[in-house]
Order: sequence, then C-alpha cells, then structure tokens
Amino acid sequence: MTTNRQESLLEQIHFPSDLRNLPVDRLEDVCEELRQYIIDVLSKTPGHLGANLGTVELAVALHYVFDTPYDRIVWDVGHQAYGHKILTGRREAFQTLRQYKGLSGFPNPQESEYDAFIAGHASNSISAALGMATAFEINNESDRHVVAVIGDGAMTGGLAFEGLNNASANPNNLLIILNDNDMSIDNSVGGLSRYLVDITTSQTYNKIRYDVYCKLRKLNLISEDRRENILRFNNSLKALINRQHNLFEGFSIRYFGPVDGHDVNNLVQKLKDIKDMQGPKLLHLKTKKGKGFEPAEQSAIEWHAPGCFDKETGRRIVPERLNQPQLYQDVFGHTLVELAEKDKRIAGITPAMPTGCSMGFMMKAFPNRAFDVGIAEGHAVTFSAGLAKEGMIPFCNIYSSFMQRGYDEVIHDVAILKLHVIFCLDRAGLVGEDGMTHHGAFDLAYLRPIPNLVISSPLNEIDLRNLMYTAYQTPDGPFVIRYPRGKGELENWQNTMELLPIGKGRQLHEGSDVAVLSIGSIGNEVIKAIKMAEKEGISIAHYDMIFLKPLDEALLHDVGKRFAHIITVENGTVIGGLGTAVAEFMCEHGYTPRIRRIGIPDAFIEHGSIPELFRQCGMDAESILQTLRLTRKENKQAVIEI
Repeated sequence: MTTNRQESLLEQIHFPSDLRNLPVDRLEDVCEELRQYIIDVLSKTPGHLGANLGTVELAVALHYVFDTPYDRIVWDVGHQAYGHKILTGRREAFQTLRQYKGLSGFPNPQESEYDAFIAGHASNSISAALGMATAFEINNESDRHVVAVIGDGAMTGGLAFEGLNNASANPNNLLIILNDNDMSIDNSVGGLSRYLVDITTSQTYNKIRYDVYCKLRKLNLISEDRRENILRFNNSLKALINRQHNLFEGFSIRYFGPVDGHDVNNLVQKLKDIKDMQGPKLLHLKTKKGKGFEPAEQSAIEWHAPGCFDKETGRRIVPERLNQPQLYQDVFGHTLVELAEKDKRIAGITPAMPTGCSMGFMMKAFPNRAFDVGIAEGHAVTFSAGLAKEGMIPFCNIYSSFMQRGYDEVIHDVAILKLHVIFCLDRAGLVGEDGMTHHGAFDLAYLRPIPNLVISSPLNEIDLRNLMYTAYQTPDGPFVIRYPRGKGELENWQNTMELLPIGKGRQLHEGSDVAVLSIGSIGNEVIKAIKMAEKEGISIAHYDMIFLKPLDEALLHDVGKRFAHIITVENGTVIGGLGTAVAEFMCEHGYTPRIRRIGIPDAFIEHGSIPELFRQCGMDAESILQTLRLTRKENKQAVIEI
C-alpha cells in the first residue's frame, strides 16, 4: 500500500511547487495520472469532461514553467481548468466538484489564490489578463508573468477581439495561449511549419533578435513609436516564408505555432523559450477535446458534459425518462419546429448552444433558417434584429445569464425600433450545479425598465407553447419568454396552441387570508405549499401573473382592495423584479398591504442542486409554507389589535 502511494506522482503533488521539483522526464507520467484521475472522478461526479481532458498537458506545463500564484494564469473558458484545480491544492476536494458547498466547476479567486480571475462565461481572459499585465508594468513588477488561456470556442466572443486589439497599445508582456481544439484559425504545413516554430521560439533566435533591436534603438534608427511597424514587418516576413498569414499578426502580436498541445515536454520547452520575451505574444496549441478517452475523442459534443458514465465501457449512464415530463428546452425546440413548418418567415438563432437549448431540432428540420452564431450574444441579438427588419420572425434563444452580454443591443437595436424579435431565455432562475456565473437571476429586473418589451414566463409547458404562439402572432414589438432549466410539469404537453391575452394573469386558487402572486414555473412550488397550508386551515388566494410587463392592473387593483397581506414569488432576484413591480403599483395607487417578497436574495448564490438552492433561498414549498404561516399569524394579530 505504501509502495503504491510512493509511486503515485499525483498524490505527491499538493501544490505547483511540488510539481516543479520533479524532473521534466516525469511530466508525461504526471499527465497520465492526472487524466485518469479526471476520468475516474467525473465518471461518478458529473462535470465537463471533454474540454478538461484536452488541457491536461497544458495545465501541467504552465504550472511547471510559471511561478504560480505569483505569476497569473487566467483560464477561459473556465470549464477547461479541472487539471489546474487538481494541481493547485484541491485534489482531495475534487470529488465534491459542483456539489452543494463543494468545489465550483469554474475558476474563482474566492476559492483559491491560484484562480487568477473568475471565468464562468467566455471570452474575458485576454482583457482581464491584459489589465493584470499592465498593472505589473505600472508597479515595476517586471518579474511577474501573466498568461491568458483561451479556447473551447471562447475566441469567437467579441470581447476577446477587443482585448486583442488593445494588447499591443500599452507596454506589457502578456502571453496568450490559444487552445485550439476544433477551430481552423491556422493550418499547419508540415515540416516547414514546425521548423519555423522551433527557430522563432528558440532562445538563441530571440536573443539575437532582441540584441539587434537594442542596437538599432541606440543608433536612433528605430523607436518605440515604430515598434508596431517592426512587428508587422517581422510577421509579414514570417508569413511570406511560411506561405500563410493569420489574424493575430494583424494585431501586432507575436505569433508562435501551431504547437502540439499534447507533447508536454516540447510544450514546457516552448513556454520557457518565450516566457521572458518582451511585448504581447500568442502561442497557438492544437489539442484534441476528450484526449485519452476514446468515446470522448470520437464524439466531442456528446461528451462535453456527459453526466455519469462507465469508464471501462464508455457507456453513458442516462436515467430513463419514460412517462416523465419533457425538458423545457425540448418543448421549446419541438414547438419552434412546429411553428416553422407553418411559416417560412420563422428563424432560430442561438449563440453556441444548439444542443443546450435544443435548437438542434430546428437545425435538422430547417438548416437554412437556423443559425449558431458562436459565443457572441450581442451579435445574436443584432443579427436577429436585422432578420426582423426585413420581415423574418426570429426566435433568439439565449441563456438568461448570457443574455446580459446582449443587453445594450436589446435596447438600441431591437426595443427602440420595436422589432418583432422573440427572445427565449433558457436557464432562467437558479440553474443548479453551474453556480453563480450561470444562474439566470437578473433578467426580470434588467429587462423590466426597457420600453416596448413584453416580458412573460410560463407556469408549465403548455403555457410555454402558448406564449411562443402568442409571441409569433403578436408583431408589435419584441417579446421575451423566460423559462427554467430542467424538466417541466406535464407528461401530456402537446396541446393545440392558443393565443393568450397580453398582460393578463389568472387566478389559480381562491382564498381570503393572504394573496400570493407568482410568475413562472416557481408557481408550482406555491401550489404545493397551498395544498399543505389548506390542511392547516390557511386560506390562500393564488394568482399566476404570466406577464411581468405589461402587468395585469385589473388583477392588482382587485388584490389591493381585498388583501392586507401579499406575498410575491419569483425565481429571480427580489430586487427589481415582480415583487418590486407589485410594491410600486400598490404605492402609486394608494394601497397599503404588507408585502413579502420571495425570490433570490441580494447575493450571488453558489452551486448545488436546484432543490438545495431553493431551500437556501426560501423558495421551496416548505419554506413558502413557513412564510404563509407567519403571514397568517400577523394577519390574525392585526385583526385582534383592531
């Protein structure tokens, strides 16, 4: 037993300093153990598998060459940083990944000093790392290095290009590593290309290059102002010899690559060669998503986040869904196809989430009317606006949290022009194990102030279909439908779609003690709570608002006149959403009920299962019941005092 532990290199690595004590010829063994450990844990604890298997060698090489955490590594996207987590003091805790009170699935500086920046969304690494590198320059900390690791589609985001464009504007020594696991940004041309990588990354070449640069400056033949022109000339000469050119050289960033991202020894050498070079530089790695686990190598999409699986057979362990409600995303996908079959003006748009939002159904049925625009939410919104301007009816499906990156475009490119764009916000509310960067907490609050929007949320799958149909049939401006992650409520959801009256809610339950106003599927928790409350003699009136904007003012007038106590329930932040809207209405019209708001509190909620998070936020049926009891008690006390 003791011998085996001594032979396990990974068990000896508690922090990167332990890794750096190993001879370089042991790094391949470390990579093999690290890859196997990721497979072992994720087979039982679901997480992002494919991307992390592809970055094993990169994580090892980075922590071997750089003095982390004094040197900074910014991972982007964050779901490719599991190897990094394991090497930085979290190996034993890794089995709690994405579980309630366990490790986050993404880098987070609050979790570890080795996590240089938060990275739940994509494309922020270059900008954040550039800021860090510039700060080190200003503070004369020239011995500190900053590395931005960008890949797994993150380079398609507009923010990445904004960072690239600014990288050569100020003095910095930023190193950008492009983990290219499926993009054709640059193509290798065989032996000549590898030779150029070797010669241009060698210390000898770059020492000569730098010495010549210093002598020319001393002779006043070149200046720092003309440095960009020199870089462009150097890159152009290299492109001429190599018979290829790439985007990064156009940004005046020194480019090296492509390099085999799975050859850890060569990768270590390349990083050592370029780490102390002056100015921004980019190392282009070619990697394979799912590397080292054949099923994941063969099907990168399926094994991106496969859930539990048998590591020996490669069989995914998928729970049977017989006689179960459909996922909300699948109801959306099938309904969109159903509508598109009847109207050729309907189009589907998604920013890099065709599987996650079930846009794949539309892509298969109508490939010329379904578009994956990459990780580019702002573009997705404005692209949809352009389609709508010319008579198309776009259903733009964006995760609620990711929609925040398209906020400006919603206002300026859609709402002002009152264009007929239908925004379907998937993953609205608490989403579970992906945690604080992915919770759709803010959409009701941030969309409500925007003029010309209709904002709605379905109680169940039938309501989702009816809202999609209503949005399609309502050409007067943009229409928002937000719905949660996960399965719905109904086995039989394929109804004949109906038009819903815009801005009208409905009463689901009669009662006299207190009025509960809910919006969206969280209303099903209210329904459960009311059933329990009735057994205790509490009389609850329950209203499903359906629409946040416009509000059902007739319904609210009735509630304001009849009830002294109101409870609002929403799967979103309590600041600015339904509860705030109801309180504003009551105040403006002279009603004075006591209002309690149930929803996501004014805090960033960490990861865990949705039932666990509902309990934490007081949004589950039992917690709502407790609030009903308290409200009834206060109501009785008020009557006694009168």
